[in-house]
Amino acid sequence: MSKSIILVAATRLLTALLLLFSIYMLLRGHNLPGGGFIGGLIGATGFVLYAIAHGPESTLRTLRYQPQDIAMVGLGIALAAGVYAVFFGEAFFTGQWWFAGADPADPDDKGLPISSVLFFDIGVYLVVFGSILTLVLALEEEV
Repeated sequence: MSKSIILVAATRLLTALLLLFSIYMLLRGHNLPGGGFIGGLIGATGFVLYAIAHGPESTLRTLRYQPQDIAMVGLGIALAAGVYAVFFGEAFFTGQWWFAGADPADPDDKGLPISSVLFFDIGVYLVVFGSILTLVLALEEEV
Protein backbone atom coordinates (compact mmCIF):
# COMPACT_ATOMS: atom_id res chain seq x y z
CA MET A 1 0.00 0.00 0.00
CA SER A 2 1.50 3.32 -1.03
CA LYS A 3 0.96 6.31 1.18
CA SER A 4 -0.04 9.66 -0.23
CA ILE A 5 2.59 12.26 0.61
CA ILE A 6 -0.05 14.97 0.66
CA LEU A 7 -2.27 13.02 3.06
CA VAL A 8 0.64 12.19 5.39
CA ALA A 9 1.79 15.83 5.47
CA ALA A 10 -1.69 17.27 5.91
CA THR A 11 -2.63 14.75 8.61
CA ARG A 12 -0.17 16.16 11.13
CA LEU A 13 -1.72 19.61 10.92
CA LEU A 14 -5.31 18.40 10.69
CA THR A 15 -4.95 16.04 13.66
CA ALA A 16 -3.59 18.83 15.82
CA LEU A 17 -6.33 21.22 14.71
CA LEU A 18 -9.08 18.65 15.31
CA LEU A 19 -7.75 17.87 18.80
CA LEU A 20 -7.57 21.56 19.66
CA PHE A 21 -11.11 22.11 18.37
CA SER A 22 -12.36 19.08 20.31
CA ILE A 23 -10.98 20.54 23.55
CA TYR A 24 -12.68 23.84 22.70
CA MET A 25 -16.00 22.05 22.15
CA LEU A 26 -15.57 20.13 25.40
CA LEU A 27 -14.97 23.26 27.46
CA ARG A 28 -17.75 25.36 25.95
CA GLY A 29 -20.33 22.61 26.14
CA HIS A 30 -21.74 23.32 29.58
CA ASN A 31 -23.52 26.55 28.64
CA LEU A 32 -23.49 26.36 24.84
CA PRO A 33 -23.81 23.59 22.24
CA GLY A 34 -20.99 21.11 22.56
CA GLY A 35 -19.71 19.06 25.45
CA GLY A 36 -18.02 15.77 26.06
CA PHE A 37 -19.82 13.72 23.44
CA ILE A 38 -19.25 15.95 20.43
CA GLY A 39 -15.75 16.85 21.66
CA GLY A 40 -14.86 13.16 21.89
CA LEU A 41 -16.18 12.53 18.38
CA ILE A 42 -14.13 15.39 16.95
CA GLY A 43 -10.99 14.27 18.79
CA ALA A 44 -11.44 10.69 17.62
CA THR A 45 -11.91 11.95 14.06
CA GLY A 46 -8.42 13.44 14.18
CA PHE A 47 -6.91 10.09 15.14
CA VAL A 48 -9.06 8.23 12.60
CA LEU A 49 -7.57 10.47 9.92
CA TYR A 50 -4.13 9.75 11.36
CA ALA A 51 -4.86 6.00 11.22
CA ILE A 52 -5.90 6.25 7.59
CA ALA A 53 -2.69 8.06 6.69
CA HIS A 54 -0.20 6.18 8.90
CA GLY A 55 -1.82 2.87 9.80
CA PRO A 56 -3.22 1.49 13.06
CA GLU A 57 0.14 0.46 14.54
CA SER A 58 1.56 3.97 14.22
CA THR A 59 -1.66 5.40 15.65
CA LEU A 60 -1.45 3.16 18.72
CA ARG A 61 2.18 4.22 19.24
CA THR A 62 1.14 7.87 18.96
CA LEU A 63 -1.70 7.44 21.47
CA ARG A 64 0.67 5.73 23.97
CA TYR A 65 -2.34 4.14 25.71
CA GLN A 66 -4.78 1.54 24.48
CA PRO A 67 -8.09 3.15 23.44
CA GLN A 68 -9.98 0.71 25.70
CA ASP A 69 -7.98 1.97 28.68
CA ILE A 70 -8.78 5.58 27.77
CA ALA A 71 -12.49 4.71 27.65
CA MET A 72 -12.36 2.95 31.03
CA VAL A 73 -10.58 5.87 32.70
CA GLY A 74 -13.25 8.17 31.27
CA LEU A 75 -15.98 5.94 32.64
CA GLY A 76 -14.37 6.08 36.07
CA ILE A 77 -14.12 9.89 35.95
CA ALA A 78 -17.77 10.24 34.90
CA LEU A 79 -18.88 7.88 37.67
CA ALA A 80 -16.77 9.70 40.26
CA ALA A 81 -18.33 13.02 39.20
CA GLY A 82 -21.76 11.55 39.89
CA VAL A 83 -20.85 9.94 43.20
CA TYR A 84 -19.20 13.14 44.48
CA ALA A 85 -22.58 14.76 45.21
CA VAL A 86 -23.58 11.89 47.52
CA PHE A 87 -20.83 12.92 49.95
CA PHE A 88 -22.61 16.25 50.42
CA GLY A 89 -26.03 14.71 51.03
CA GLU A 90 -27.24 15.50 47.51
CA ALA A 91 -28.78 13.18 44.95
CA PHE A 92 -26.52 11.16 42.62
CA PHE A 93 -25.23 13.35 39.74
CA THR A 94 -26.28 16.65 41.34
CA GLY A 95 -23.84 19.32 40.20
CA GLN A 96 -21.38 20.57 42.80
CA TRP A 97 -19.40 23.82 42.44
CA TRP A 98 -15.98 24.89 43.70
CA PHE A 99 -14.60 28.40 43.46
CA ALA A 100 -10.84 28.31 42.96
CA GLY A 101 -8.72 31.32 43.73
CA ALA A 102 -11.36 33.33 45.59
CA ASP A 103 -10.11 36.44 47.39
CA PRO A 104 -11.29 36.25 51.03
CA ALA A 105 -10.93 40.03 51.44
CA ASP A 106 -13.29 40.75 48.52
CA PRO A 107 -16.83 39.39 49.02
CA ASP A 108 -17.68 39.93 45.34
CA ASP A 109 -14.74 37.83 44.11
CA LYS A 110 -15.87 34.23 44.03
CA GLY A 111 -12.92 33.04 41.96
CA LEU A 112 -12.96 30.63 39.05
CA PRO A 113 -16.06 28.42 39.16
CA ILE A 114 -15.35 24.72 38.56
CA SER A 115 -18.18 22.19 38.57
CA SER A 116 -18.51 18.45 38.85
CA VAL A 117 -20.40 18.67 35.55
CA LEU A 118 -17.13 19.58 33.84
CA PHE A 119 -15.53 16.42 35.20
CA PHE A 120 -18.51 14.41 33.97
CA ASP A 121 -18.07 15.95 30.51
CA ILE A 122 -14.36 15.09 30.56
CA GLY A 123 -15.29 11.51 31.42
CA VAL A 124 -17.80 11.35 28.56
CA TYR A 125 -15.17 12.84 26.23
CA LEU A 126 -12.70 10.09 27.11
CA VAL A 127 -15.33 7.32 26.84
CA VAL A 128 -16.43 8.45 23.37
CA PHE A 129 -12.84 9.07 22.24
CA GLY A 130 -11.64 5.65 23.41
CA SER A 131 -14.70 3.75 22.17
CA ILE A 132 -14.63 5.21 18.66
CA LEU A 133 -10.89 4.59 18.33
CA THR A 134 -11.25 1.03 19.62
CA LEU A 135 -13.83 0.27 16.94
CA VAL A 136 -12.07 2.06 14.08
CA LEU A 137 -8.62 0.65 14.83
CA ALA A 138 -10.03 -2.87 15.13
CA LEU A 139 -11.74 -2.48 11.76
CA GLU A 140 -8.63 -1.01 10.17
CA GLU A 141 -6.47 -3.88 11.42
CA GLU A 142 -8.86 -6.29 9.68
CA VAL A 143 -8.37 -4.53 6.35
